[in-house]
Amino acid sequence: MENLERLKEIVSQYLPDDVDASQIKMDSHFIQELNINSANLVDIVLDVEDAFDIMLENDDMDDMQTVSDALAIIQSKIAQKGGK
Repeated sequence: MENLERLKEIVSQYLPDDVDASQIKMDSHFIQELNINSANLVDIVLDVEDAFDIMLENDDMDDMQTVSDALAIIQSKIAQKGGK
């Protein structure tokens, strides 16, 4: 899945030293399991917007708890964009 790989690349840049990129799984929780702080989560959102050419709303960011959540939101935004 291409989107997952792109998302993993983005997220891995913000992982703390005690978390390895191999630990990024579909059900990984950004804050609880990957130890990404809220400031870095904002950076991830900005990078995701750039990488996928989408705009994320505050509600989207609130819903983006896990890697799986993020992928679902990304795919939804891409689909919405394609339909316009």
